Amino acid sequence: MNINTFPTKGNLIASKNSLALARQGYGLMDKKRNILIRELMYANIELGIDFVSDVAGSVPVEDSIQIKTRSVMGTEIPLVRFDDSPMEPTYAYYATRESLDKARECFNEVKRLTVKLSMIENSAYRLASNIKKTQKRANALRIVRSLQG
Repeated sequence: MNINTFPTKGNLIASKNSLALARQGYGLMDKKRNILIRELMYANIELGIDFVSDVAGSVPVEDSIQIKTRSVMGTEIPLVRFDDSPMEPTYAYYATRESLDKARECFNEVKRLTVKLSMIENSAYRLASNIKKTQKRANALRIVRSLQG
Protein backbone atom coordinates (compact mmCIF):
# COMPACT_ATOMS: atom_id res chain seq x y z
CA MET A 1 0.00 0.00 0.00
CA ASN A 2 1.20 3.50 -0.78
CA ILE A 3 2.49 5.30 2.34
CA ASN A 4 1.12 8.58 0.98
CA THR A 5 -2.47 7.30 1.07
CA PHE A 6 -4.72 9.56 3.07
CA PRO A 7 -6.39 8.03 6.14
CA THR A 8 -9.96 8.31 4.94
CA LYS A 9 -12.88 5.95 5.44
CA GLY A 10 -12.96 5.23 1.69
CA ASN A 11 -9.28 4.27 1.67
CA LEU A 12 -9.82 2.08 4.74
CA ILE A 13 -12.67 0.27 3.01
CA ALA A 14 -10.61 -0.12 -0.17
CA SER A 15 -7.69 -1.50 1.86
CA LYS A 16 -9.94 -3.97 3.68
CA ASN A 17 -11.40 -5.14 0.36
CA SER A 18 -7.92 -5.52 -1.10
CA LEU A 19 -6.79 -7.49 1.95
CA ALA A 20 -9.86 -9.75 1.74
CA LEU A 21 -9.18 -10.42 -1.93
CA ALA A 22 -5.51 -11.16 -1.21
CA ARG A 23 -6.49 -13.60 1.55
CA GLN A 24 -8.98 -15.32 -0.73
CA GLY A 25 -6.34 -15.57 -3.46
CA TYR A 26 -3.86 -16.99 -0.98
CA GLY A 27 -6.42 -19.55 0.16
CA LEU A 28 -7.00 -20.63 -3.43
CA MET A 29 -3.28 -20.95 -4.16
CA ASP A 30 -2.75 -22.85 -0.88
CA LYS A 31 -5.46 -25.37 -1.83
CA LYS A 32 -3.95 -25.74 -5.29
CA ARG A 33 -0.49 -26.30 -3.82
CA ASN A 34 -1.79 -28.96 -1.43
CA ILE A 35 -3.59 -30.86 -4.21
CA LEU A 36 -0.54 -30.76 -6.45
CA ILE A 37 1.77 -31.88 -3.66
CA ARG A 38 -0.50 -34.85 -2.87
CA GLU A 39 -0.51 -35.93 -6.50
CA LEU A 40 3.24 -35.50 -6.77
CA MET A 41 3.86 -37.44 -3.56
CA TYR A 42 1.76 -40.33 -4.86
CA ALA A 43 3.80 -40.44 -8.07
CA ASN A 44 7.02 -40.13 -6.03
CA ILE A 45 6.06 -43.12 -3.89
CA GLU A 46 5.38 -45.33 -6.90
CA LEU A 47 8.22 -44.23 -9.17
CA GLY A 48 10.85 -42.68 -6.92
CA ILE A 49 11.73 -39.04 -6.36
CA ASP A 50 14.74 -38.99 -8.65
CA PHE A 51 12.84 -40.41 -11.62
CA VAL A 52 9.88 -38.02 -11.15
CA SER A 53 12.33 -35.12 -10.79
CA ASP A 54 13.99 -36.07 -14.08
CA VAL A 55 10.60 -36.27 -15.81
CA ALA A 56 9.54 -32.91 -14.31
CA GLY A 57 12.71 -31.31 -15.67
CA SER A 58 11.66 -32.24 -19.18
CA VAL A 59 8.29 -30.45 -19.00
CA PRO A 60 8.30 -27.27 -21.11
CA VAL A 61 7.60 -23.86 -19.57
CA GLU A 62 3.96 -22.74 -19.85
CA ASP A 63 3.78 -19.71 -22.10
CA SER A 64 0.37 -20.01 -23.73
CA ILE A 65 -1.55 -17.84 -21.24
CA GLN A 66 -2.60 -14.46 -22.65
CA ILE A 67 -4.47 -11.81 -20.68
CA LYS A 68 -6.53 -9.16 -22.40
CA THR A 69 -9.23 -6.90 -21.06
CA ARG A 70 -12.56 -5.65 -22.26
CA SER A 71 -14.41 -2.67 -20.93
CA VAL A 72 -17.94 -2.96 -19.58
CA MET A 73 -19.21 0.55 -18.80
CA GLY A 74 -15.70 1.63 -17.81
CA THR A 75 -14.88 -1.49 -15.81
CA GLU A 76 -11.93 -3.45 -17.18
CA ILE A 77 -12.84 -7.15 -17.23
CA PRO A 78 -9.99 -9.62 -17.78
CA LEU A 79 -10.20 -12.13 -20.61
CA VAL A 80 -7.72 -14.94 -20.13
CA ARG A 81 -6.95 -17.20 -23.04
CA PHE A 82 -4.66 -20.18 -23.01
CA ASP A 83 -3.98 -23.33 -24.94
CA ASP A 84 -5.97 -25.97 -23.08
CA SER A 85 -5.27 -28.76 -25.53
CA PRO A 86 -4.01 -31.87 -23.77
CA MET A 87 -0.31 -31.62 -23.12
CA GLU A 88 1.60 -34.48 -24.65
CA PRO A 89 3.80 -36.28 -22.16
CA THR A 90 7.51 -35.62 -22.41
CA TYR A 91 8.40 -39.07 -21.15
CA ALA A 92 8.12 -42.60 -22.47
CA TYR A 93 5.08 -44.59 -21.38
CA TYR A 94 7.00 -47.83 -21.00
CA ALA A 95 9.24 -46.38 -18.25
CA THR A 96 6.45 -44.96 -16.08
CA ARG A 97 3.28 -45.99 -14.32
CA GLU A 98 -0.30 -44.88 -14.54
CA SER A 99 0.04 -42.73 -11.39
CA LEU A 100 2.40 -40.34 -13.20
CA ASP A 101 -0.07 -40.02 -16.08
CA LYS A 102 -2.91 -39.33 -13.64
CA ALA A 103 -0.80 -36.73 -11.83
CA ARG A 104 -0.05 -35.02 -15.16
CA GLU A 105 -3.75 -35.00 -16.07
CA CYS A 106 -4.64 -33.57 -12.65
CA PHE A 107 -2.04 -30.83 -13.05
CA ASN A 108 -3.56 -29.87 -16.41
CA GLU A 109 -7.08 -29.86 -14.96
CA VAL A 110 -6.01 -27.72 -11.99
CA LYS A 111 -4.30 -25.30 -14.38
CA ARG A 112 -7.42 -25.01 -16.52
CA LEU A 113 -9.69 -24.52 -13.52
CA THR A 114 -7.32 -22.03 -11.88
CA VAL A 115 -7.22 -19.87 -15.00
CA LYS A 116 -11.02 -19.98 -15.28
CA LEU A 117 -11.55 -19.26 -11.58
CA SER A 118 -9.08 -16.37 -11.53
CA MET A 119 -10.81 -14.77 -14.52
CA ILE A 120 -14.28 -15.14 -13.00
CA GLU A 121 -13.23 -14.07 -9.51
CA ASN A 122 -11.34 -11.04 -10.75
CA SER A 123 -14.26 -10.01 -12.97
CA ALA A 124 -16.74 -10.39 -10.11
CA TYR A 125 -14.53 -8.38 -7.75
CA ARG A 126 -14.07 -5.55 -10.23
CA LEU A 127 -17.75 -5.44 -11.11
CA ALA A 128 -18.79 -5.50 -7.43
CA SER A 129 -16.36 -2.71 -6.62
CA ASN A 130 -17.67 -0.52 -9.43
CA ILE A 131 -21.28 -1.32 -8.54
CA LYS A 132 -20.57 -0.03 -5.01
CA LYS A 133 -19.05 3.16 -6.38
CA THR A 134 -21.95 3.66 -8.78
CA GLN A 135 -24.48 3.06 -6.00
CA LYS A 136 -22.78 5.66 -3.80
CA ARG A 137 -22.84 8.20 -6.63
CA ALA A 138 -26.47 7.44 -7.41
CA ASN A 139 -27.42 7.88 -3.75
CA ALA A 140 -25.54 11.17 -3.57
CA LEU A 141 -27.29 12.44 -6.70
CA ARG A 142 -30.66 11.33 -5.32
CA ILE A 143 -30.01 13.25 -2.10
CA VAL A 144 -28.95 16.38 -4.01
CA ARG A 145 -32.01 16.13 -6.22
CA SER A 146 -34.34 15.76 -3.21
CA LEU A 147 -32.74 18.79 -1.55
CA GLN A 148 -33.22 20.87 -4.69
CA GLY A 149 -36.80 19.81 -5.33
